[in-house]
Amino acid sequence: MKEPEVSVGIITSPQINFTLHAVYEAKGEEVTERQTAEYDEGGIRWNGNLYQELTFKSADPEATFSLENVTIGVNFHWERTQMQTFRGALKLIILEGAICAINVLPVEEYLKSVISSEMSAEAPIEFLKASAVISRSWLMAQIDKRTRLIQRKENNSFFSFRKTDTELIRWYDREDHILYDVCADDHCQRYQGVNNLRPSAVTKAVESTHGQVLRYGGKICDARFSKCCGGVTEEFDTCWEDKQKQYLRSICDYIDNEAPIKYDLTVEKDVQKWIKSSPRAFCNTKSKHILSKILNSYDQETSDFYRWTVSYTQEELSALISSKLKSDFGLILDLVPVKRGKSGRLSLLRIVGTKRTLTIGKELEIRRVLSNSHLFSSAFIIDKEYDGEIPSRFILHGAGWGHGVGMCQIGAAVMGERGYTYDQILNHYYQGAEIHTLY
Repeated sequence: MKEPEVSVGIITSPQINFTLHAVYEAKGEEVTERQTAEYDEGGIRWNGNLYQELTFKSADPEATFSLENVTIGVNFHWERTQMQTFRGALKLIILEGAICAINVLPVEEYLKSVISSEMSAEAPIEFLKASAVISRSWLMAQIDKRTRLIQRKENNSFFSFRKTDTELIRWYDREDHILYDVCADDHCQRYQGVNNLRPSAVTKAVESTHGQVLRYGGKICDARFSKCCGGVTEEFDTCWEDKQKQYLRSICDYIDNEAPIKYDLTVEKDVQKWIKSSPRAFCNTKSKHILSKILNSYDQETSDFYRWTVSYTQEELSALISSKLKSDFGLILDLVPVKRGKSGRLSLLRIVGTKRTLTIGKELEIRRVLSNSHLFSSAFIIDKEYDGEIPSRFILHGAGWGHGVGMCQIGAAVMGERGYTYDQILNHYYQGAEIHTLY
């Protein structure tokens, strides 16, 4: 199999400003330097002409282009904009009344940037190698899924949404990405072009695992990963479709046969004990030495991720929920856990207000509704304070950072620091999966 290319959606805006740092060709013209493309009359206006699609390619494989005002950390607490520089081709298309800029490049080049963008290049080499394999696996699985959906070989659609008067169930997976393979933000895999790319252990990790993916039952694994599982990883159906993936089972984030987990985290009394404790786990670390070698600078702005607390007054919470759900709930009487996954993460939560009651899910929808950006995770318990009959304050005590499915990045990095090899790391988080060289 030849190394494939990947199309990455970078930015969507009515106007795209970009700079070509070498000679590129588009519509038979050779162009370079700063360019502007604007959405106009249903098309892309560039150099005085109107197009439905534009592609800028260079004969030089080292040629780069830069895009202005690229947002990273969309809707997260550390959201910001950057000027970002990329290799490969630049493709401009129409998307929902704006222009979408897409970077098309070889998979291995894409992966070098993903690993550099997701974490520090100073991280342990075996952890970086494991990250390269799972990022490649996830990407190839997404490309395959998009192809099958477009060809209507699957009955399900890109969209994942269910709503009634009493229930809102939504999960976020492929719904935004019909016209390209993946986006450049944390919704898919963090990709920031060559901004963070430099000769380093990342390049070595990608090159030494060239073409390697995880397979289970003869199929490429949809190898999910998150920042910190909180001590126990989650299962696929808690966060996305109602289906099981055998290689994405819940496991305790520690290799110790003499100390199995003592709790059933789908049961409220056990979750209470679990979250209010600080059990041993690979990702249970506060070592600044280790974390500085794992996390990029803006990720290090988040310190309490293994166990965390968020507090809302009645006024704050009722305003937040009504704003996020576009409905007046009145005063919030209760937040009731309805269903939890194996890591204690909520997949269903009932919001009880004086004017309305609604059950919401899944994992990410709960996190979005209960935060101005995102809660660290949906693995939380609720304490209430009262001044009268109605709660005056809600206190959420939580565990972990992210959905918790598959590899725990901080846990895996600690494993690498302790001498585990990349195949041991992969076997820990994706039990039963095998490493296979695809190309």
